[in-house]
Amino acid sequence: MVNDPIADMLTRIRNALNAHKGEVEVPGPRINVGIARVLKDEGYVLDYKPFEVGPRRLLRVYLKYGPDGEKVVTSIRRESRLSRRVYHGVDEIPRVRNGLGVAIISTSKGVLSDRECRKQRVGGEVLCVVE
Repeated sequence: MVNDPIADMLTRIRNALNAHKGEVEVPGPRINVGIARVLKDEGYVLDYKPFEVGPRRLLRVYLKYGPDGEKVVTSIRRESRLSRRVYHGVDEIPRVRNGLGVAIISTSKGVLSDRECRKQRVGGEVLCVVE
């Protein structure tokens, strides 16, 4: 059993990108579906599909590569951990690489990108950072 499904998801995506896989299956709790939705909206993955295998919910994430096979996601890391939560108000939300990357934030309005948080004027827990 995995204690941190978000870290597990990010590690599986990172490993699949390093192995140049086309897709990866990750555990499918709602928070992971929200992260996958933000990754798709921001253009870091092609698509995602939730599905069930018996009682388990899984999520298939289709990875995206550049025209020459280079990785679109160069870095993906967990910011807020189980032992150290990282919260920011709307005015303190970090800009990742001056807007070239994205911070994924869990808010009261769902899982949003840093751009959406600034637009909706809401802060929250910084889940991960993608470059």
